[in-house]
This record gives sequence, structure tokens and C-alpha cells, in this order.
Amino acid sequence: MRITDLLTRETIVLDLSSDSKNGVIDELVSVLDRSGKLQNSEEYKKAILNRESQSTTGIGEGIAIPHAKTAAVKAPAIAFGKSVTGIDYESLDGELAHLFFMIAATEGANQTHLEALSRLSAMLMDQNVRKSLINASSIEEILEIINLHDKEDEEPTVDSEESSNRKILAVTACPTGIAHTYMAADALKGKAKELGIAFKVETNGSGGAKNVLTTEEIENAVAIIVAADTKVDMNRFKGKPVIEVPVAEAIRRPEELLNRAIKKDAPVYKGTDQTTDGEITNSQNEKKQRTGFYKHLMNGVSNMLPFVVGGGILIAISFLFGIKSADPNSSEFNEFAAMLMQIGGDNAFFLMVPVLAGFIAMSIADRPGFAPGMVGGLIAATGQSGFLGGIIAGFLAGYVVLGVKRLTENFPQSLEGIKPVLIYPLLGIFITGFIMLQFLVEPLSAVNTGIQNWLDGLGTGNLVLLGLILGGMMAVDMGGPINKAAFTFGLAMIEGGNLAPHAAIMAGGMVPPLGLAIATTLFKKKFNDNERKAGIAAYFMGASFITEGAIPFAAADPFRVIPSIVTGSAVAGALTMLFGIGLPAPHGGLFVFPVVEGNPFLYLLAVLIGSIITALMVGFLKKPVK
Repeated sequence: MRITDLLTRETIVLDLSSDSKNGVIDELVSVLDRSGKLQNSEEYKKAILNRESQSTTGIGEGIAIPHAKTAAVKAPAIAFGKSVTGIDYESLDGELAHLFFMIAATEGANQTHLEALSRLSAMLMDQNVRKSLINASSIEEILEIINLHDKEDEEPTVDSEESSNRKILAVTACPTGIAHTYMAADALKGKAKELGIAFKVETNGSGGAKNVLTTEEIENAVAIIVAADTKVDMNRFKGKPVIEVPVAEAIRRPEELLNRAIKKDAPVYKGTDQTTDGEITNSQNEKKQRTGFYKHLMNGVSNMLPFVVGGGILIAISFLFGIKSADPNSSEFNEFAAMLMQIGGDNAFFLMVPVLAGFIAMSIADRPGFAPGMVGGLIAATGQSGFLGGIIAGFLAGYVVLGVKRLTENFPQSLEGIKPVLIYPLLGIFITGFIMLQFLVEPLSAVNTGIQNWLDGLGTGNLVLLGLILGGMMAVDMGGPINKAAFTFGLAMIEGGNLAPHAAIMAGGMVPPLGLAIATTLFKKKFNDNERKAGIAAYFMGASFITEGAIPFAAADPFRVIPSIVTGSAVAGALTMLFGIGLPAPHGGLFVFPVVEGNPFLYLLAVLIGSIITALMVGFLKKPVK
């Protein structure tokens, strides 16, 4: 497939009217949408902005390549826009960008599409191509330049007879695997050829890994460069000097990286099983990602959520269909409702605690921690120790497996192969299970029961105070640690049969985006055009219980917005407790209001009152946009 099959006359803008990064994104999204390339322009733009939040796609040298791979794309396409004067796109080199290629890839993009997109990325590394595009005065000329340089990929290795067994190796990868992956690879390849360095690069793109490094090549390599913003297989580089940098660094500074590799100016990678002073244990990115209680806990919570959401909403729907008895012989028995309850409650919901524990342990000890964590979580669930037991089981299993790894690190090399399949699971499961059964399940069960009894015994005043706190917590950091702590507490209470706390939590989580959306409608002069557009999306995000919809507003004006949303959320949480609302579904926003325990209209009233308080506070506190 030619690049010009994706970049057409209809998707080219010779002279962009925008003068800002957000403006360029909006303009090029509109071009793709008008050309019939998008299923949903808002979802596609959201995917583009999500990619930009990970790292700017303004790669320098006057180029920006915003891109996304999403189901919101109807047909793979490229939009091109040019600005002779230049636009501040927050480029890595701090310079203005002149050439903008927006790549739209479908969720199931086939290999020919991906290859064309990767060729475009590589083509833009050529200074002559960039210069020609900037000087082009017509759409036909731009298409002609692209066609002229649209050539099949060259051989990815650069060898010399005398040094073919002593290469510099590299791996490139970016989150979407479309643009930066290949631009980094080409920048390194081109500079290696210029310097006469034997070189091979593996690309981890959307179509999978290409030019995969062999065991023999890694063994004979001088050093390895890993230029990646996403996880790559690192353990194969154990014992070799490894330079780890973001993928953009390979695009900007390929010569510096290659010279470092030649000099072996890098720490020796020790894998995930050993640590030695002065040498790294695993990649700096992995180490950074896998440090701290919160990171491990959130790994468990995020992987548990599909079970929670799917199972919880099925339970809620079963109430909607009128499940009142589990006895098939009862006149109140509803077969379909009973089936929903069995799927959602007896199965999906039951797996919450084991999955939570399994992924906490996996975050700590990698894959060997998963089985001991799952078993520990299952013991916690069947032993009535609930979420608290599952969290403790996950951390216990993870650190038990790390201990087993440390104890067995000096085993003979001949036993290395049986460690992950025999020693780690056997000892990990036994030790975790033994400690859980003998020492932890019974006291944790008592604690869990005590918390439930305490909540059941709270008077109205104390319940309102609890709702006030939980609702406010949801708005403090809008999806951050405090928000997730409140949400996890609510899930634990649902699992224990107390439905009131999570009702306050969902109300508190819906208020920030809804309140800000109302504010953009009532106080239009206090918001710029982009914020007013974001306000429309915030209505839907708030209605769906997606608190993160408030983040753009809070980031732009935190000192006025955050106190406003915390106040509104706290009031909403307190009112749900005052109104006696219980929520059997852990997620769903307005869509699960019909199945709440109590009066759904009062629940809606609590959310509306909190949202209006937020809107009024924001409206009075913010200054008009100049």
C-alpha cells in the first residue's frame, strides 16, 4: 500500500488557520471527520490527547505526528497540515513545528496499513523531504513528494565483515507502535550507517515485533539500547550493558546513544531475580513503575474492576427484573433474574478478592507472584476476611515469592528452568496459604465483621459525616490515590453487604464533571471556547461516573475549581446518607439509579444539589476570560 492511499487530497491542509497545539489537533480531527474517516470524532480526539499526555508527539526538527489507534476510526487515514510561520506544539527541541501529520489507525489495522504508516514516519527523518514539504505550494506537489520518497523498508541491519558478530543492538517501542517506534529505529539506523557501526534494531510496533533480536546476537552484542515508552521483554538482556531512554531520545540524540553503547557506558542489566550494588535489577522504567504500596494496590484494583463492574451491574439488573427469592419452588422466583444473580454475584463478584490479591502479588514479584496471590485471595474470600484480607494476601504472596527468589538465586544453573514452573509456585502457594490459614484469616474476619457492625450501628448524624468525607474524597484528586482509596472502601462495603457508603462515593464522583459542565453552561464568559466544548463532554462523563472529566478544568484553575468540586461532592455524599440510599452496583452512574436501595429520585436530587453548588461556586470564584 502506498502512503498516498491514506493521505489524499481531501485530508491535506496547505495553510493551517490554527495558532496553538490544541487548535491544530481540532483542525486536523475536523479534516479527518469531514473526509468520512472517523466513526466518532470526539472519541478519536480523546485518544489523540491521551497519547499527547504520555509524551508530546512534537518530535522536533519542525515535525509533529499526533496519532492514535482506536475503534473511533472508520478507515485508516493520514491528515497533513502545514504552517509556514510555525506553531508552538511543545516540541522536544523547544522549536516551532511546521509540518503536522495526524495518523488515524483503526483498532484492527492490517499489516499493509501499518507498514505504510511506519514508512511515513521513517521518511520524515530525511531532511530533504522535510524541506521539500515546507516549500511545496500545492496539494499536488505534496503528494508528488510523498510518492517520490515512498520506498520499501531497507534491510534493517548494518553489518561489516569484521564486526558482524559484535553489533550494537537496539529495541524501539512507543505506546501506540505507529510513529515514534519507527522514527527512532530509522534515526539510529541512519546514524549507525554514517558512523560505520554494525547495528540491528528490533521494532515493537502495532503489527508486532519485527527484526527480533536472536539469543546469539544478544550474547555477542557490545551493548543494547532500549528506547521505549512502553514495556519490552528485558530479561533476555541479563548480563549485558543496557542503555534505557524514552523513545524520543533515540530520535533526537542517536549519535550520543550509539557512542555510549560503543564505550559500554551503561549499567549491566541483572534481570528481575538478582540485585547487586551499583547495578540495576530491572529496567529503570519498570523499577519506577513497580515501587510503592499505592502502585501495587492500584495494579490489583484496576485488574479487579472488570469483575466488579460487570458482576455488580448484573446483580443490580437482577433486582430490576425482580429477584426476591433464590428458591425455584417459590412463587417469587424469577428464572432470568436468578441467572443474572448467579453470573454476577456467585461468580464474577466472587472472583474480586482473588483477582485483587493475584495482581497485587504480580505487581510485586512479577508473574511468579500471581498464583500464590490468587490462592491467598481465595483463602481470604472463603474465610470471610473480605477486601482487607485480599489486600494483605496479595502483599504477603508478593513478598514471599521475592524471598523465595532470593533464597534460590545461588542454585545451580541446571535448575534455572524449574524455578518458575516448580519452585516458585510450590513454595509461594504453600507459605502464603499456611500463613493465611494459621495466622491471618480468623483475626481479619473479625476485623471485617467489626467494621460492618460499626457501620450498621452508626446513627444518622455519624452516617451523614461519613458520607460527607467519602464524597469529598472522590473530588480531591479526581481519580488519584485519595479517590481510589474511597472507591476501594466502597467496594469492600458492597462485598460485605453494606450498600450505603458506595452510594455516597458514586454521588461524590459524579458531581465534579457535572458541576463543571453546568458552570460552562451558566457562566459562559468565565470559560474559553475549548473549556466550553469540554463542558459538553463533561455532562456525559459525569452521568457515567467518570470523575476524571473534571481534570482539565482543575488543571487550568486549581485554586478555584478544586475547593468548589470538593464542596459539592461532600454535600452530595452527605445527602445520600441522609436520604438513606444504598447502591448495589459499583459503577454505572445514572444508568444504575433505578436499582438503588431507597428512593432513586432522592439520589438524583442529592447529585443535582451537589452539582449546582459546585457550578455556582466555580461561577462566582472564576474571573471572566479576557
